[in-house]
Amino acid sequence: MFDKINILLKNGGLIAFPTDTVWGIGCLPTHPQAVEKIYELKGRDKSKPLILMSHDLSFLLPYTQLPFSEKAEKLAQKHWPGALTLVVNKSDKVPNYTSANLNTIGIRVPNCNIFQELCRHIEGHVLATTSANLSGQPPATNYQDAMKVIGDKVDYTIFSDEKISKKSSTVIGFHNDTPIVFRQGDIII
Repeated sequence: MFDKINILLKNGGLIAFPTDTVWGIGCLPTHPQAVEKIYELKGRDKSKPLILMSHDLSFLLPYTQLPFSEKAEKLAQKHWPGALTLVVNKSDKVPNYTSANLNTIGIRVPNCNIFQELCRHIEGHVLATTSANLSGQPPATNYQDAMKVIGDKVDYTIFSDEKISKKSSTVIGFHNDTPIVFRQGDIII
């Protein structure tokens, strides 16, 4: 399975998968055609960046400017793996087409066994992701809903009936080391 997924991803493919919050779709963060496909599939505004996710923070660090603020580091240590997305300054490794030309990028380490196993086996161990839904619609919260909306538009779907929270991740950014909640999800900050 993972050999097939790696080939699909290298060739600009999209995959669908569960996370600990909602179902997602993803691609390699440095594949411009694949990122473009995600925007087209969802009807997503190109001013909205994708989020980078992995099974381990160490694989996300090259995409960020270090060091993190002390508060960001503490939140990551407390809530990862989990339903927290941190918006941090991006490194030159993040293409503008993935970050919507912003100087920041959202990063997350989901607490989902299937997603973590996926990232352990894909080349680079990082996916550019978004929720599995059409823009403006509720995200898919189970396999059946994901298949109804995006099933025929992605190249591979990882089956799972693993329980998820059904609520999007909390998205936190920082201004002068002060946390700013961009989206309230399961984690209350």
